[in-house]
Amino acid sequence: MNITVFGSGAWGTAVATHMAFAHRVVLWGRDSAVLQAIAQNLENPRYLAGIKLNPALRVQSDFALAASHALVEGSAEGLWVLGVPMGALRATLEQLRSLVPLAQWPAVAWLCKGFEVGTGLMPHQVVEDVLGQSVGGALTGPSFAAEVARGLPCALTAASPCERTRQALVRSAHHAAMRVYELDDLVGAEVGGAVKNIMAVATGMCDGMQLGLNARAALITRGMAEIKRLAAALGAQPDTLNGLSGFGDLILTCTGDLSRNRRVGLMLAQGKSLDQVLAELGQVAEGVKCAPVVHELAKRLNVDMPITAAVNATLFEGISPGEGVMRLLSRGAKAEQTDA
Repeated sequence: MNITVFGSGAWGTAVATHMAFAHRVVLWGRDSAVLQAIAQNLENPRYLAGIKLNPALRVQSDFALAASHALVEGSAEGLWVLGVPMGALRATLEQLRSLVPLAQWPAVAWLCKGFEVGTGLMPHQVVEDVLGQSVGGALTGPSFAAEVARGLPCALTAASPCERTRQALVRSAHHAAMRVYELDDLVGAEVGGAVKNIMAVATGMCDGMQLGLNARAALITRGMAEIKRLAAALGAQPDTLNGLSGFGDLILTCTGDLSRNRRVGLMLAQGKSLDQVLAELGQVAEGVKCAPVVHELAKRLNVDMPITAAVNATLFEGISPGEGVMRLLSRGAKAEQTDA
């Protein structure tokens, strides 16, 4: 199978090096120094320092040549994987559309999680907006790039209403230590993958303030209730959030030390400003970009999301992490509903 992965960040590189164990994979990226380091030293020094990559992985700095690698006769054997951040998804799609007529596209999938800043669109909605029709799906679920790049066990979801896309993702990634499970609920998978980053910021603040494991468990559980409420309002299937792209991704991102969004919360709890946190982090933390978008979306849909509101207020409205926690603790009593 001929596969092109666009985006040489941590996750794009990790997925590319994994897929290259079973397929012919080309990795494209904007940073020529990173591509050169991968080609010469089998290492991505900026995002996956110290991890040796698959020697079968090829790199390509020319976007058009990289795209053409997956354009196999009939497109049945090709796959484009968009490993760019959410903020670059639209531009990447537009560039591909300008190069190749949609009817000639291979199967296509994206790795990004979030809502587009400015429009509030989920990834699949950005795809529809750019291309004028529903195409592709998401490879998503609980996964840290460094562990995937090292070949450690991982289970992901191939989420798409399109059987061709799901099968292409299973064929491309279901080997070695990675399991890939098909799911037709793309909306649920994308909501779970996006909003869990906000909950990870909240959990990081909770842990950073040393509020205890009881508080962490409560926060994660009630965070999932928020995610389920928003997902239901957007038309997701209820059971989706009980799986890998829901609870699985939420638990990993909220508790794993490799989580960038959790680290944001930890540093905010230390009294650092958001600017200091982002400068020290040095990479994209989607929870930061996602929080105001989801907060506004929840208000527009009349969905109660108090944890999201507290995180957004801490990030952008000048309140302290401690005050954000107090806002949550001051809420009135109510009956527990796991889906509301």
